[in-house]
Formats: sequence, structure tokens, C-alpha cells
Amino acid sequence: MGLFDVHAHLTDPRLAAQESDVLARAKERGVTTIISNGLNPDDNEAVAALARRSELVQPAFGLYPVDAVLPAMLAAGVDYPRDGEPCDPEAGVAWVAEHVSDCVAVGEIGLDRYWVPEPHWEAQEAVFRKLVAIALDADKPIIIHTRKAERRAFEVLQEMGAMRVDWHCFGGKLKLARRILEHGHYLSIPANARKSESFTRLLQTAPRDRLLLETDCPYLGPTRGELNEPANVRVTAEYAAELWDTDVRSVQSQVESNFERLFGFAP
Repeated sequence: MGLFDVHAHLTDPRLAAQESDVLARAKERGVTTIISNGLNPDDNEAVAALARRSELVQPAFGLYPVDAVLPAMLAAGVDYPRDGEPCDPEAGVAWVAEHVSDCVAVGEIGLDRYWVPEPHWEAQEAVFRKLVAIALDADKPIIIHTRKAERRAFEVLQEMGAMRVDWHCFGGKLKLARRILEHGHYLSIPANARKSESFTRLLQTAPRDRLLLETDCPYLGPTRGELNEPANVRVTAEYAAELWDTDVRSVQSQVESNFERLFGFAP
């Protein structure tokens, strides 16, 4: 029986600098599968290389929603905190299309209206639709990032017929989360769940056969200010066991079954 992390960023420099130790700690905590999500072509390449180095890591290739319109945003004078040069969105989409057979999921992709101002929403959605179509054509699960645009992202996914979908770190209203779950999508719960009222409520009330585990590392750790890493999915499993009045092994069995149903292989 294995634990898993469906949304990690192991190529972040803070984790990449201690790659072997991070992976060793995950393995010690019972983690058998980490899906490292790419953000742009360069990051996707790094994710692919990491997956070749470690049997613990499976690659997901994507284009971060802000990157989907970042060149146009910067040209329009929109301030966005970022290191490095932005990628060309069309090149980002083309990279995913070319390499989609080599990944276990397309992600992270989605809509972000927190950083992206309204004049760029239409272009962002156009890129999102292209990436969803690539995933559907390849029969790959989709890992969604959405911020302040959850309802619209759900409408697009419904319209396009996307059913194999995990919503990473869902930040919308609980009423919408219930609709998403009833539709057959999944939600992955991060390692800061104990400190989050909304994630606690999801663990308490959501159908257990629609929940997955993630860290979003190096972000959203169980202790504020500390670097997060995949080993901490165990923390969420232990918290779920408390809320469900069961043991960790039962939680593992449930979420492992959910993982296999979505991704098509056991973690």
C-alpha cells in the first residue's frame, strides 16, 4: 500500500538543491509516487529529467495559467513577480502536445484571475482550452490550478467533456466544490489542511472516494514558514484518520483506490 503526492514542484530550486534527501524522506514516510507538475517548457524538461532519475517521481507536463498570457501582460505594463524570461504561450502548448505521451497527466493548467487582469482572460481561456483538448485527445488526466476563476474553469471542463480531473488546492466556495465532486471530478488536499477551515471541511464532508493527497511543495506546509516536501502527505493522511475516526491504513486504502481510478495505475 502506497502514499502519493499528486501535486509537487520538486524542480523548485529550494527542493532541487536537496533532491536526494527530499526523496529519501518521502520514501521513509511511505510515499511511493510523487507527481511533479511542470509549469512551462523549461520546467517540463526538468520534471522529465527528474522522473528519469528517480523511480519515485512521475511527470506531469503543463503550462501555468499566468505563463499562458505573461508576455502580453508584461507588454501591457502589468507587474508580476517572476524570475527568468517568460515563455511563448504557443510554444508552451506545442511542447505539451509533442510530449504528452511521456507524462501521466497534463498539469498544472487552468485559469487564474488573481494575477491576470480581465483584458487577458479571453486569451488565457483560449490557451486553457487547447491544453484540455490535448489531454482529452491523449486520454490523460488533468491537474487543475485555478484562482478566483473556479466557476468558469468548471464550466469550460464541463463543456469540453473532461471527466478525469483533479482540482489541486481548491480555493473556491464549498458549494461549488460539492458540485465539482458530484460531477465526478477529484479534489486533492494539501498538507496545511489542519490549519485551514475550508480543507478541514472538505475532509469532513466530501465523498471520500473523490479525495486525493498533495503537498504543492515547497508551498503550503503543515508548519507556516517551513519548506514543504512530499513526505508531508503523511501528515494529511493522519489528520484525515482523526476526522474520519479511523486509522491511517484505512485512509491510505481509500485514497490509493481513488488515485488508481483517476490515473490508471497504483501509486
